Amino acid sequence: MNDTIASLMAHRSVRAFRDTPVTEEQLQTIVAAGQMASTSSNVQAYSVIAVTEPSLKRQLAVLSGDQAYVEQCPLFLVWCADFYRTCRASEMYLGEETTYEDSTESFMVATIDAALAAQNAAVAAESMGLGICYIGGIRNRIAEVAELLRIPELAYPVFGMCVGVPARQSGQRPRLPVEAVLHRNGYDPETSVEAVKGYDVKMVRYLRERTEGRKSTPWSKIMAEWLARPNRLHVRAFLEARGLLRR
Repeated sequence: MNDTIASLMAHRSVRAFRDTPVTEEQLQTIVAAGQMASTSSNVQAYSVIAVTEPSLKRQLAVLSGDQAYVEQCPLFLVWCADFYRTCRASEMYLGEETTYEDSTESFMVATIDAALAAQNAAVAAESMGLGICYIGGIRNRIAEVAELLRIPELAYPVFGMCVGVPARQSGQRPRLPVEAVLHRNGYDPETSVEAVKGYDVKMVRYLRERTEGRKSTPWSKIMAEWLARPNRLHVRAFLEARGLLRR
């Protein structure tokens, strides 16, 4: 165990923040740390929008499903997969060449790049004593978010991230055991699924304690409900209209 691993193992989502602003120096450092994440072929196909304007955060909170902490946090980062910059910067060299920014592979490259950069940024923020919370809810009304933030074609908002000084210590949600996700020299289906049984017991105990007995649902049942829910099916049409994910 070292300081880096200890920080990673202490991660928890923060949903209550003090009024303390995130300084410009902290913001610059967080984004610069994000930029040092690995990126496919050095494409760096992502951008991040720092939102501090109260009225914008208020609108984003509503668009994200009335998540109050989006408005409350001092800094809200919107991480975007972005091929707009790549394509515009390359125009003078392309001529009549056929390009493939609309391919599934390009979509994956940009989305993965954004996620890798964001996680680097999250670790950097936590190392400064700040807390973060990822907000996938910005995809609930993704077209309205894109319009509000003036996100151009060939780019889309992947997720948001609340950043700020935690107002209180948050509980840490248990993760699947290592044996459920770690396979050696090939995928082991039986071990992976078998390990969920113990995790279900742990999650029931965690939820009972967290909710004072109001909830006690096993993880596997929560996942069954998640899989059976038609979640954000509008996103594909939005992406295609932006010039992404067409082939």
